[in-house]
Amino acid sequence: MSFGDYQYNGAMQLFSQLPPEERTFKNPRELATSISHSLQSSDIFEKVEVAGPGFINFFLSDEYISREATRLLKNANSAWPLRSEKVIVDFSSPNIAKEMHVGHLRSTIIGDSLCRALEYRGFDVSRVNHVGDWGTQFGMLISYMREHGKEGVDDLSDLQSFYKKAKVKFDADEDFKQRSQSAVTQLQAYEDSTLKTWQQICQVSRAEFEELYKELDVEIQERGESFYNSIIPSVLDELIQEGIAVVNDGALCVFSGDSAVPLICRKSDGGFNYASTDLAALYHRTQVEDADWIIYVTDMSQRRHFESVFDTARRVGWLSRKKSVAVDHVGFGLVIGEDGKRLRTRSGDTIKLKDLLAEAKERCLEQFQARKVPLELHELQAAAHDLGVSAVKYADLRNNLSTNYTFSFDRMLDLKGNTAVYLQYTFARVHSILERSKNERTEDSLIRPGHPACSTSQERALLLHLLKFEDTVDCMLNELMPSKVCEFTYNLCVLFNNFYTECKVFGVSEENARLATCTLTSDILQKCFKIIGMKPLRKI
Repeated sequence: MSFGDYQYNGAMQLFSQLPPEERTFKNPRELATSISHSLQSSDIFEKVEVAGPGFINFFLSDEYISREATRLLKNANSAWPLRSEKVIVDFSSPNIAKEMHVGHLRSTIIGDSLCRALEYRGFDVSRVNHVGDWGTQFGMLISYMREHGKEGVDDLSDLQSFYKKAKVKFDADEDFKQRSQSAVTQLQAYEDSTLKTWQQICQVSRAEFEELYKELDVEIQERGESFYNSIIPSVLDELIQEGIAVVNDGALCVFSGDSAVPLICRKSDGGFNYASTDLAALYHRTQVEDADWIIYVTDMSQRRHFESVFDTARRVGWLSRKKSVAVDHVGFGLVIGEDGKRLRTRSGDTIKLKDLLAEAKERCLEQFQARKVPLELHELQAAAHDLGVSAVKYADLRNNLSTNYTFSFDRMLDLKGNTAVYLQYTFARVHSILERSKNERTEDSLIRPGHPACSTSQERALLLHLLKFEDTVDCMLNELMPSKVCEFTYNLCVLFNNFYTECKVFGVSEENARLATCTLTSDILQKCFKIIGMKPLRKI
């Protein structure tokens, strides 16, 4: 038995909620039957059927599907109205003086995809890069650079090497440790030479980060830990005054619920930590920036930390003082290799993000050259870059965020299956049809736009799926799960290729209608690619 185009099970819930004395139906199925009868006259439905104990199956009429598809086609370039709600998305957030690695990839592209969907829906979105640019590690690094005459360094890989050496020396040499702590004090006091060295370290890191963001086509505004440093004392004072933060073993702590593990927001030596900064950032975002919704995108290991930060903010009133503010943590799993272990180089080092992207681009270029794709070398290189980035992004986003995912170049660059390569080939196919229509059709036929029609089962299935795009975006935002749009996009490509195989486009009476269907498919595919962060390739 078919479940229809849509199914509704609410009749059973409605029946159970009615007081016995108000029930005019013997059981949920009778209630469902009454609902279905009231909808039979609507031209939206071909039929409405009741199944089982009270399920209602809706079969949309072909006329309605065609009408709605035509409406979508006419409004393809219409933007959603701007909304007043301000959303802050905190994502990527690498550490200054350290190269971005594959672990930063997930936060960066997940956060970017969520921002793209929010922007598509008209929200006022702030993309925030909460970089790690403050703390004890800078005292170590600055002291090491001074002692080795390395203050003029301009390469991030050198900075990372210096940091590793400084950390070893910090742990083993008490004198160096004291000098490092002195450098931290100088930095916090904004001592001129120390501040200049810190600024140079930040600028070297920032330059490489920006290059990677450009390569990934990710827009993000840096606002690091140092930005909130000046307001941390007053934020912690408020928590103390409200009786939320208490001193325990010399440290300032917030105890939440039944948890015996507190949120330590000031260390026993008086120093600040991640919690200090995160609380100050949340205060600033709610009380100064006036956000309506704040989303943090980090790995799953930080979930408990953010739950404690959010709970503290609720108790002190930051999430309700001016208005109701929503806060969410989007946690994600690890990127693992095909051996089931955390993805690393053969030598055991963390894979640098720039190296991973370079390899993706190189593999795509080799694939193009092996297939003798008829493009000039510079076109091949540009296409290889865009396809490589698309493949890396899509392979990540198509997965459930909360689970680990296995990284495999061979799988992500497969021409068949649920890959960015398959999606891009499908888009190129749609584009070639539309280009052919421009080249072969007469001017008279070009000005007679067609209307998508359900002439065959393949056309009906494709159009019905296209109508679900807007609901899919809403579902993605409700669940904060980019895989929803990825799944929709893959299924759209499968349905289009079924249509392409079974339905001739040119030289048939349905030509106009089928070209309209191709146009709508192209429009929706481009919107999907935009949300995922993929640049559509018209030739591949």
